[in-house]
Amino acid sequence: MTDPASPTTTPRPDLPEAPDAPATAPPPATAQAPTAAPTGRRPFAAAWRALVALAALTGVALDTIESDDLGRLFGYFTVQSNLLLAIACAWSAHRAWTGRPALSPRITGGALLYISITGLVFHFVLSNDSSGFAMTSERTPLESVANHLLHTVTPLAAALDWLVLTAPGGFLLRHAGQWLAYPFLYLPFALIRGALLDPGTEGRYPYPFLDVDLHGYAGILGNAVVFGLAFYTLALVLVLLDRVRPHPHRSRNRISPPGSGPLK
Repeated sequence: MTDPASPTTTPRPDLPEAPDAPATAPPPATAQAPTAAPTGRRPFAAAWRALVALAALTGVALDTIESDDLGRLFGYFTVQSNLLLAIACAWSAHRAWTGRPALSPRITGGALLYISITGLVFHFVLSNDSSGFAMTSERTPLESVANHLLHTVTPLAAALDWLVLTAPGGFLLRHAGQWLAYPFLYLPFALIRGALLDPGTEGRYPYPFLDVDLHGYAGILGNAVVFGLAFYTLALVLVLLDRVRPHPHRSRNRISPPGSGPLK
């Protein structure tokens, strides 16, 4: 007997390959969001701030010429605050001239507060014989010019810049406390520097209300509390005035946008 024939398998034609999925058309290019329009050059503001910076640097330079102790000179809050103002004004002048965004109000408001402290303390405390902390001495002509530049011209010029060339609303309540970091750090700086100098050294302590030889450390602490509260009050007043003062009139020299603070 022979084996039955094995069933033959009918070959199936190969299945056609699945056609490639049509390439997904790339999404239409979306138009890029237009960049913010440049702030615009503010030549008058730039020129004013350059002059303020020049006044501060000129005052410091004149004091440097007349000083025989640069370490003592640059230990004064007056000189330091004017240098800070000069930096802020020069930086702001460059931004105004090139149409770049304004500086942060935290920076410019701090510079304004410090130079305001310089002017107010000088005129109401250091030049006031009834304050108990007066500093009166003979000055050379150069020292007199420097004195007016550093204590009167620059504070008034910075205040005018804030009131006339900037829009209101840039200062925040939290800025008032942050600005006090520098004045509070100045206290240990002045005390440590004085402690390192020999007793009787001229200018051992920069201001009478910081003179440990006269008031002792307890008296200095009391003075620091009083002045600290006064400085914080001044900072709060600046914040409040910045919120309620009228908007300056717009002119061909564009003012800074709202919220940009002074010295932009």
